[in-house]
Amino acid sequence: MFRIKKLDIFITKQFGLLFVGTFFICQFVLMMQFLWRYVDELIGKGLSLDILAQFFWYMSLMLLPQALPLAILLSSLIVFGNLGESSELTAIKAAGISLMQAFRPLIVIVMIVAGISYYFQDRIGPQSNLHLHQLLISMKQKSPELEIPEGIFYDGIPGSNIYVQKKDLNTGMLYGIMIYRQTGSYEDQAIILADSGMMQSTAEKKHLILNLYSGEWFENMRSQDIANSANIPYRRETFSSKRIVLDFDGGFNLADMNEVAGDARAKSLSQILHDLDSLREFNDSVGRSYYTESRRYMLRKIYLNKADSTKLAKEIANDELSYDSLFERQNNGDKQASVKNALNAIQATMTDMEIRIDYASWLHRNYRQHEIEAIGKFTLALSCLIFFFIGAPLGAIIRKGGLGMPVIISVLVFIVYYIFDNSGMRMARDGQWTILFGKLISTAILTPIAVFFTYKANKDSTVFNIDLYKNFFMKLLGLRQKRHIFGKEVIIEDPHYQEDAEAFGVICEEIEAYSENHKLLRWPDPIKVFFHAGDDQEIETISERMEAVIEDLGNTKDRIVLAELNNLPILAVRAHTRPFRQKWLNIITGLVIPVGAFFYIRMIRFRIRLYRDLRTIRQVSERIIPRIEKLAEQQKKAI
Repeated sequence: MFRIKKLDIFITKQFGLLFVGTFFICQFVLMMQFLWRYVDELIGKGLSLDILAQFFWYMSLMLLPQALPLAILLSSLIVFGNLGESSELTAIKAAGISLMQAFRPLIVIVMIVAGISYYFQDRIGPQSNLHLHQLLISMKQKSPELEIPEGIFYDGIPGSNIYVQKKDLNTGMLYGIMIYRQTGSYEDQAIILADSGMMQSTAEKKHLILNLYSGEWFENMRSQDIANSANIPYRRETFSSKRIVLDFDGGFNLADMNEVAGDARAKSLSQILHDLDSLREFNDSVGRSYYTESRRYMLRKIYLNKADSTKLAKEIANDELSYDSLFERQNNGDKQASVKNALNAIQATMTDMEIRIDYASWLHRNYRQHEIEAIGKFTLALSCLIFFFIGAPLGAIIRKGGLGMPVIISVLVFIVYYIFDNSGMRMARDGQWTILFGKLISTAILTPIAVFFTYKANKDSTVFNIDLYKNFFMKLLGLRQKRHIFGKEVIIEDPHYQEDAEAFGVICEEIEAYSENHKLLRWPDPIKVFFHAGDDQEIETISERMEAVIEDLGNTKDRIVLAELNNLPILAVRAHTRPFRQKWLNIITGLVIPVGAFFYIRMIRFRIRLYRDLRTIRQVSERIIPRIEKLAEQQKKAI
């Protein structure tokens, strides 16, 4: 029977508080990113507070499902990072509670959050998206707030460019006014100059009233009746005061809802599934009609005499028409006319076909967009669960709490998810990928990662142990490891100097014998390397004996001995004989020639290194043996 334990309540409280905080942070970041896309189109419109409040409210509802996965990822990382950093996770495991049992209450919570995410996408999200895009279209169509700058031409008023030399902010007077008005064509323009003026809006905010003082009006009186005449009437007017009415809609009007109602993002899952059948049937009918009409365009229009019409009809019916012979019957004038008519027909056909192709592409893209939105409602809800099984195991592995490392990892994971999800969506929408592949590529990539991290965290594996990866690549690339031996502050047992000196002598003799029997500077036989088993037992014995002597001499207080011990290299006892210990791996490596060549060259490098290491051991032994013997005599005298 399922029981709620104190540990479940404790972990749930830790997660709940952090989830609420990280959710608002993620929501704020996503809203700012969305707002930044439209800031250039919304700024300077003089929008009221209630319009802005509606805009932010619908935007927050639309972005809420996207903020939930990121909040789950960040909060789970911080929770289990804090538990690991404070050793509470170690105490939980010591009590016999596995990591998956600790995940149990949060898995239930995350599944509930995933259900909430789907509900928002299916019910609340479409309506929020509908109202948000209606507001966006209305904001874009709204005229900018009238704010005429000084010293530059202002084109915010339709059909007019206004230049103001100076403004008086206290009285609202404008000085040094120049207005270019274009009421018709380029030739039909008016230029108005005035010393001063004042501008104000009408009560209904549909027009601007401009009162000008002490100015002149220059205007061409060109009209359609005298368009071809060389004499164009011209008007020049001098005025002491004049009132001009300009069209300027400064109010906010909501756009028609039908402009965005057909968008797939503004529909629930049931509406999308219902509309897909209608869209498919409509697209098929359009495609069939385009195909039928395109076949008609393939027939060429050729003007013939009436006497040839009956014969031509029979030839067309029997598919015996030779257009080349028909063209040769005509005279030169008719040939030129036929070529010209054919070119015009082809150009008109190409233009019409391009228009039809664009419309058919839009229909196809709209249909695919509906399918993408239907699948996206499930994948975004499923990402909540995937992000939890990435964040919680990672927190248990790295054992770092706070907002430092968890935030960095969360951002990296979300960037990877966003790149694959957004790229897959675009490729699927444009028809370059299938719908399922494009929408599921991010889920398919992150799911194995979540399974891997969960498995490693449950097995207490050191996934992020830098030393482990460092040693692996050092072995793979054949990089040398240096020996680090330091003097000990407390020595329990003194070294056996006399035995160590004798051991170094034996090692030198074995090295000389080994060097005579094994020609390390010769290239080995590839057949023996890859297809015959066997280790170098002699060099393993030498290495084990040398390490035992070094371990015993590590208890000395003599600095000279310690320095010489650090000069002794660490021997690689297997890399100079074969790539791997398993015979079947060596056989596969030898059969794959590029890989085998790499490991063969690597093995030659290790043979050369072993040759140099053995020479170094003999040189160090010759220096260290007299020092050890001297310390052995001092040890005997002390006894």
